[in-house]
Amino acid sequence: MNIREEFLKFFEEKNHDRVASSPLVPDDATLLFNNAGMVPFKSIFTGEIPVPQNPRATSCQTCIRAGGKHNDLENVGHTARHHTFFEMLGNFSFGNYFKEDAIDYAWEFITEVLKFPVEKLWVTVHESDDEAELLWQKHVHKDRIMRLGDADNFWQMGDTGPCGPCSEIFFDQGAESFSGPEDYMGGEGDRFLEIWNLVFMQYEKSADGTMTPLPKPSIDTGMGLERVVAIAEGKQSNYDSSLFMPIILHVERLIGKEYEYATGASYRVIADHIRTALFLLAQGINFSNEGRGYVLRRILRRAVRHGYLLGFREPFMYKLVDDVVEIMGAEYDYLSPKAPAVKEQIELEEARFFKTIESGIELFNAELENTKGVFSGEVAFKLYDTFGFPLDLTEDMLKEKNLKLDSAKFEELMLEQRTRAKAAWKGSGDDAVHGDFKELLEKFNENTFIGYEFLQHSGEVLALLDDKFKHVEKLSVGSKGWVLLDVTPFYAESGGQTGDMGELVNFAKVLDTKKFFGLNMSQISVENELKVGDIVDSHVDISRAEIIKHHSATHLLHATLYDVLGDHISQAGSLVDADKLRFDFSHPKALTNVEIAEIEKRVNNDVLRGITGKTEVMGIEDAKKSGAKAQFGEKYGDEVRVVSFGNASVEFCGGVHVDNSANIGSFIITKESGVSAGVRRIEAVCGNAAFQYFTQQRALLKEVQAEVKNLDIISGIARLKSNITELKNELQDAQNSAKVEMRTTDINGVTVVVEELLSGDIKEKIDELKNQNEKLCAMLFQVKGDKVLIAAGVKDANAKAGDWIKKIAPILGGGGGGRPDFAQAGGKDATKLAEAKEEALKFIAEVLS
Repeated sequence: MNIREEFLKFFEEKNHDRVASSPLVPDDATLLFNNAGMVPFKSIFTGEIPVPQNPRATSCQTCIRAGGKHNDLENVGHTARHHTFFEMLGNFSFGNYFKEDAIDYAWEFITEVLKFPVEKLWVTVHESDDEAELLWQKHVHKDRIMRLGDADNFWQMGDTGPCGPCSEIFFDQGAESFSGPEDYMGGEGDRFLEIWNLVFMQYEKSADGTMTPLPKPSIDTGMGLERVVAIAEGKQSNYDSSLFMPIILHVERLIGKEYEYATGASYRVIADHIRTALFLLAQGINFSNEGRGYVLRRILRRAVRHGYLLGFREPFMYKLVDDVVEIMGAEYDYLSPKAPAVKEQIELEEARFFKTIESGIELFNAELENTKGVFSGEVAFKLYDTFGFPLDLTEDMLKEKNLKLDSAKFEELMLEQRTRAKAAWKGSGDDAVHGDFKELLEKFNENTFIGYEFLQHSGEVLALLDDKFKHVEKLSVGSKGWVLLDVTPFYAESGGQTGDMGELVNFAKVLDTKKFFGLNMSQISVENELKVGDIVDSHVDISRAEIIKHHSATHLLHATLYDVLGDHISQAGSLVDADKLRFDFSHPKALTNVEIAEIEKRVNNDVLRGITGKTEVMGIEDAKKSGAKAQFGEKYGDEVRVVSFGNASVEFCGGVHVDNSANIGSFIITKESGVSAGVRRIEAVCGNAAFQYFTQQRALLKEVQAEVKNLDIISGIARLKSNITELKNELQDAQNSAKVEMRTTDINGVTVVVEELLSGDIKEKIDELKNQNEKLCAMLFQVKGDKVLIAAGVKDANAKAGDWIKKIAPILGGGGGGRPDFAQAGGKDATKLAEAKEEALKFIAEVLS
């Protein structure tokens, strides 16, 4: 049985609209990821936008809980039911049906569609919810209905806003397999498994804690697909189900070790994390050191660390991508075409991290030399925080050495890190926008964009919002706010293209244009008082002409990359404004100069061909069949705009473009760089920006000619390089002539040198001394300005260079360290050099005596 499809079909038959899963990155600046099925409907529940025409909806929403407030990361693999990535089945009522229908629908689906045994089902309700308990008694005996308090059965969106009691459905997995002290209904054990949560949103909570009944209560339900599939398949762990076992068995084959549940946490971590990594990468999130990209990197590296525990020493995660596509690709059709590029990104990231793991092992071994009984909690934390070592990996390595860990110090540092992370998390980094948009949508619906055909047009001011997005009747001179026109030629920022600027003639400057819940609104700076109802002339700024050149060039670039580099190319982001274009795409390595030149040449050929631009509005399925490229995360309706330039480029696009490719003028790539593992970036300029770039480069060329005193720059540079080589040789001769004999002392058969080196490389000098002596202890000092460089070397002697230098460096106001055979440090007080030399000789004499 395809439970996902059966669920959605069941609720469609109950007059619910099927809503496709929203992207994992939500339209909510307070969240890292979509972490629940209701998140895409949050603006409806909070009343920010009107209730849709059909107030019933159902969805299967992909979710991630691995960062921010909701974080299941550390539990994954160690419990039967926690995941970083999961699918949440849900049905929603926006002020339509309430408790009775929600309960009846849930019971009907579980018992008649899924056919779960009635005797296995238990229910909880809020301790105050007599109504829900009574409604449940139509289906369940009162003995199997339990009342619980706020902690378990009351839900609220935030400190204020919609809230209400909830009712949860549990499945009894049987006493024969679960007999722990917490395996009772209401306990923390796994015997009674929560499968469906029905939230009855019936109150509005105010800041003082008062709860006012809502005039139209709503329903929000959530059921984890993974749990239901496991129960339907007779499995007691989600990981034993058909959603995970093919992945786990592939890991088993790759490593050549049999999977056993009791000791198989690492297999389960890998199976969970590859799903998360694939979905995030396929949806355009890339590995990085901040925000969502950092969460993605942590998840993949955590999986690799567990692979290391199993015995993997080279990339393996990328080999599991096809297993996930096989399991989930039919439902999420964007996975299969993205899979080749995703595999390349994962393999590169894995390879980098395997090198890091080796560095961590070096740190571990270095600390072992200083360990007597208990391993440093600080070093264990550094291994975790800097090198990504899980604590269990460090503990396993210590067990082999019969050593214990200072766990208390490790936990102390972990707590400090969590506190810092919690304080630093401020949401996605985007500005959260809340305002009077619902009122505008209910009164006017979405306004009309006419900017494809017109750059100037008159229109009526339907509404004005102040800079806090609150409705006002007028905006005074000098103020800033937002205007909603009935028809507008101003393009709202979307699909990488920046919003239009311009003016409302004699009234205001248009600074930017954005979309809020479908409303095309322009930010304005008022020059003469503007009132609701005024008729204004809208003029789009001339910069639009340059923006559209860069936008059309981006389409030609995208198609050219596909032809030159291969069909693994996938767009990973873009920015288009009047001065430049930026295009991010999946590709495993840096482009060569030959490739960059070929791409630039081909795009310019398309420009010079003067290809007529064509825009068609067609059904989305027809558009896909035409071969038009679509961008994941963009919201497409039943009909879409397809922009084409002959056979050179065909893409879904709601943006504004040139009528003919010749209008682009020219196309110059200014930079090619890496964004993250497997993602490259091209920056380029067109039109006026290309002309400005050319004039700047020409001016720079003339400056260089003047500096090298030669119109032939290459010859001038060659001459300078020759001069530098001669000067280096002269300097080397001078340094060699300044060499002095090192004074040596013999202490118990060991040659000891403590000297100041006036010039040359002190490390090279120590290596030279080691080659000249069978047994050696040498410490050299060199004054560089107001600083002192110190290096120590030991060969075949009963002394440690690191200990020696730690003793002497503080005399000079510095510090350092290193290996037993070589160490170095820096000092800040050259006036203490004589004292340092004296103490250095004294210390090593005592050590060797």
